[in-house]
Amino acid sequence: MRRLRGGAFVAAPSWRRFWILRLTHLEVRHPPPGKYALKSGYLFLLLPGPRLSGRSKDRERERSRVPRWRGSSVVSVEKTGVAVLGLGSMGSALAGALLAGGHEVRVWNRTPGRAGELVARGAREAGSVAEAVDGCDVVIVCILDYGDVGPLLEQAGGPAGLQGRVVVNVTNGSPEEAREMAKRVTALGGEYLDGGIMAVPEIVATPQAFVLYSGSRTAFDTHRGLLDSLARSVYLGEEPGLAPLNDLALLSGMYGMFGGFAHAAALIRSAGGSVAGFTNTLLVPWLQAMAGSLPAMAEQVDSGDYSVTGSPLAMQVSHDALGDVSRAQGVSPELWAPVLALMERRVADGHGSEGFGGVVELLLR
Repeated sequence: MRRLRGGAFVAAPSWRRFWILRLTHLEVRHPPPGKYALKSGYLFLLLPGPRLSGRSKDRERERSRVPRWRGSSVVSVEKTGVAVLGLGSMGSALAGALLAGGHEVRVWNRTPGRAGELVARGAREAGSVAEAVDGCDVVIVCILDYGDVGPLLEQAGGPAGLQGRVVVNVTNGSPEEAREMAKRVTALGGEYLDGGIMAVPEIVATPQAFVLYSGSRTAFDTHRGLLDSLARSVYLGEEPGLAPLNDLALLSGMYGMFGGFAHAAALIRSAGGSVAGFTNTLLVPWLQAMAGSLPAMAEQVDSGDYSVTGSPLAMQVSHDALGDVSRAQGVSPELWAPVLALMERRVADGHGSEGFGGVVELLLR
């Protein structure tokens, strides 16, 4: 009996297989159809299967499966062979998460010598891309330059080297690059998922991390269990460019916040204050409170109705106090100035009675 996440699997010597699911890990609202019994905190579920020959039984015993609940039924996820191409900080973190999830992992890196720790944990280091990909159902590409992804995949073994395989490309790129890569992978016989990792390597496989996916729905559904071992999986749609577009949109919001922090930190430091104390006691609670206004602003953008009952744009730009005080403190207003300019343009266009969300209309022109 092999212990797996969420329960255990027993390969019975006859025509039956049993799932043993520990109820402390799973919430069972509607038990699946079939014979089952509850005992000592475990659910024993009897699943009929075909009578196996001796050789088939051996193969069955060698195959491990991870049981998961989806809705009101059990879904078994086969232990999957996966190749990870690229062992930078993120690629190494992904490979480690796959090993922790019980998958058979092969790793390859252009520069040798980075796989030692992963090999010690059970990964197999390949000497070439073709060797890494051979026998693997899923190929994860995580390298620095999107332009190198295509030539790398062509080393998988000729025109049909990706036949029957799924390529999950989490290299940072553009929507157009993702669409072109999907065509290229399809031409090589594979299915394609583009991915955007919303995490730093240190939080891969934690509740804080998530990965955006777009491309083949079939590939996503088939390998959802494997993908979930990396982070929470978010599928956006069949159009391959959706993942990089949403990835970049999220990064835009992040860098906007970082820019605001940099300006705020410079103001506090210019007066000899503690940036850490200001951030912990004032800035973070303030930003958390302001983040609560974003859903309503987003609904305004979707509807095109930017009317507000308080703090209209005309009032906000009536006096540039932020710019004036920054200059007086010896702080450059260059992070703030572009935002102010957009607000002033919106007012000049006759929208002074509206809210800040209307600035989006200027960016779409």
